[in-house]
Amino acid sequence: MENNNSFPGEKESMEEININADADIPGNNHLTNPEENNITEKLQAELEEQKDKYIRLFAEFDNFRRRNAKERMELIQTAGKDIIVSLLDVMDDCDRAEKQMQNSEDITQVKQGIQLVFNKFRNTMAAKGLKPMESVNTDFDVEKHEATTEVPAPTDDMKGKVLDEVTKGYLLNDTIIRFAKVVVGK
Repeated sequence: MENNNSFPGEKESMEEININADADIPGNNHLTNPEENNITEKLQAELEEQKDKYIRLFAEFDNFRRRNAKERMELIQTAGKDIIVSLLDVMDDCDRAEKQMQNSEDITQVKQGIQLVFNKFRNTMAAKGLKPMESVNTDFDVEKHEATTEVPAPTDDMKGKVLDEVTKGYLLNDTIIRFAKVVVGK
């Protein structure tokens, strides 16, 4: 028996529309949308990957910083080693000269021995790039000289020139490492 309480064509339209299938209707997002879960999972995976890269990069930078600090400390501790090793020969000569001074009465021979030690020392320092600055009878230059005193110049052409060196200035590989302390004519 047919249900006569329905209107003609109503049964057909009820079969066509399924009320529980709202996810299939355009414009509606259902809570269990599988595409949305995939996007969330992708974003979560990408976030985890970026976190991992960040942690690894930070650890690599931290290791670099520690290694660099260690190498710097080693460099500072051994920076003078080269110059010290080269001066050991001069030190040996100084010891021999001191021993010879105690045993020798010939002052000329002692002076010559000491002069040889001084020359060896100067040559060793020059080989390492150290050069004395020539200042006497040159124009006073604030970039190279430090004036300790001014004295009257003996002649007019010596005004503004260096008359004497109190302390010699030095260049290391053409870079000033100590300014010359000088007496300037006024």
